[in-house]
Amino acid sequence: MDNDFLLVMVVFLAAAIIAVPLAQRLGLGSVLGYLIAGIGIGPWGLGLISDVDAILHFSEFGVVLLLFLIGLELNPKKLWQMRKPILGLGGSQVVITGIVITAIALGCSRFFPDLSWRDAVVIGMGLALSSTAIALRVIEEQQLSGSETGQSGFAVLLFQDIAVIPMLALLPLLVGNNSGTWLDGVWMLGGIVTFLVAGHFLLRPLFRYVVMSGVRELFNVAALLLVVGIALIMQMLGLSMALGAFLAGVLLAESEYRHELEIAIEPFKGLLLGLFFISVGMAVNLELLWQYPLQIVAVVVALVTIKAGVLYLLARIFGVESKSRSQMAAILSQGGEFAFVLFTAAKTGGLLVGELAPLLLVVVSLSMMTTPLILQLQKRWYVRSFKAEEVQQPPSSVIDRQPRVIITGFGRFGQVVGRLLFANKIRVTVLERDPSQIQFLRKFGYKVYYGDATQLDLLRSAGADNAEALIICTDDPTEVMEVVTLCQQHFPQLKLMARARSRVEAHQLLSHGVECFSRETFEGALDLGRQALISLGMHPYKANRAQAHFRKIDTQALRDLLPQHSEEVNLASRQKEARKELEDIFDREMRGEQQRHQGWD
Repeated sequence: MDNDFLLVMVVFLAAAIIAVPLAQRLGLGSVLGYLIAGIGIGPWGLGLISDVDAILHFSEFGVVLLLFLIGLELNPKKLWQMRKPILGLGGSQVVITGIVITAIALGCSRFFPDLSWRDAVVIGMGLALSSTAIALRVIEEQQLSGSETGQSGFAVLLFQDIAVIPMLALLPLLVGNNSGTWLDGVWMLGGIVTFLVAGHFLLRPLFRYVVMSGVRELFNVAALLLVVGIALIMQMLGLSMALGAFLAGVLLAESEYRHELEIAIEPFKGLLLGLFFISVGMAVNLELLWQYPLQIVAVVVALVTIKAGVLYLLARIFGVESKSRSQMAAILSQGGEFAFVLFTAAKTGGLLVGELAPLLLVVVSLSMMTTPLILQLQKRWYVRSFKAEEVQQPPSSVIDRQPRVIITGFGRFGQVVGRLLFANKIRVTVLERDPSQIQFLRKFGYKVYYGDATQLDLLRSAGADNAEALIICTDDPTEVMEVVTLCQQHFPQLKLMARARSRVEAHQLLSHGVECFSRETFEGALDLGRQALISLGMHPYKANRAQAHFRKIDTQALRDLLPQHSEEVNLASRQKEARKELEDIFDREMRGEQQRHQGWD
């Protein structure tokens, strides 16, 4: 079966469809469901698939895509703001946990005669790392991204991913092959600097060139090419593919294409992460588990307890709130996927001989399966739902998806609205489809993002779930109504405001329940009429009253004519419909309404 790609895909998909919903129904979470599916179809389960290493290597792209999306949420300014938890909490966790586990491994050397101090150091480094994929998936599922738990946990994970680089660089020294070590370090550092400089100047022009082509699916192709290309470059440099993807995401975090990139990558990330969890389950060597059940279970329990205990104490020292630190300790208590990389490289170099490396891989895999179970126990311990936020949470510095207002379309009309909101310190997210317009506006400090507002995923990514209002300023009446319909269906809490080019569009908005709109030609023409009255000798106060009264009468006439527009008006009949409305209005005014109001005053 391993040679038949289609059969392999059918097995993977069927296993996921069966196991994940069952795990979700039992309250165990999707991650444990994927792991169980992997165990079931793996070489030590039903034996449907045996080439675990190849699948595990391919599925690592799920972690790569995950780190890329995280990088998109963190610009350099936010990273600098997080320096204390990253370096303090994250650095302390890696160093202290590594030292504790190394010391324990040395104390157990009498049970493993072949275990040297070099092996103990490798074990300490590898087991100090947590699973980025599992931890971030849990944080996302439990809606903790903006909480203190999510921020602290992410800071630790980020430092762990960075720490993989010096750990891999240290392996040649531990093996005893120190030739070229310094040269390799310079090569790695030079590669990172070159990548950052090149990415800063090339990534935005690349996506601008793709967008200008007008082929929508080409944007998805470019996004995938970016991530896969970065992974290849990092692999050639001997660095972490996930870290390279994260740095690329950070470089694009301030770009106008951020939200559209999230939409393009998200489906692939979810699919490949599921594949990664299944392959981890397949890597669990059940034969070793049957041979050494008590020893392996004891090591798994010890690992989870030590890591959780160290994390809890450090979080307390760094001032993390009580419930948040216990949640974070539970989420990061398992072994990580980078332990597979580290232990495999060490075994290739002559360390971790015999059954030591396979035993460690079983321990790491089983520890990953404990996380959902621990969270379930913790959930019952707290009685209330694990999703509940603390009464007081600090403002999020990790994910900023809570704008008060979203503006779609930032042409001449949208700019006036946006400038007024910006001047009054209102948090705004702006969506615009014209790349040349975006490039121009960003020169003047506007935060404008590329994307089509008629796409549901883009609105979600821009924060429509939490925003208070959405102002539709696009100049295409059809697009305005598409956005209105989409928001009323999926974001009923949004206060909708829109641009209406004429009375026809105003009628359409009213018929859809949108009360707040602006007829762009009406307001400008009405103001010019007021100025005309003043220039003809009318007192400015009376001219203002005339303007206000005319607006009131016209608005009422607009609503009175609403039943005539119950059906959608197509583009071909707009001009005829507008002319008919004008005739109706003039007819009503000529029948005496104007005389009754004495010149609108």
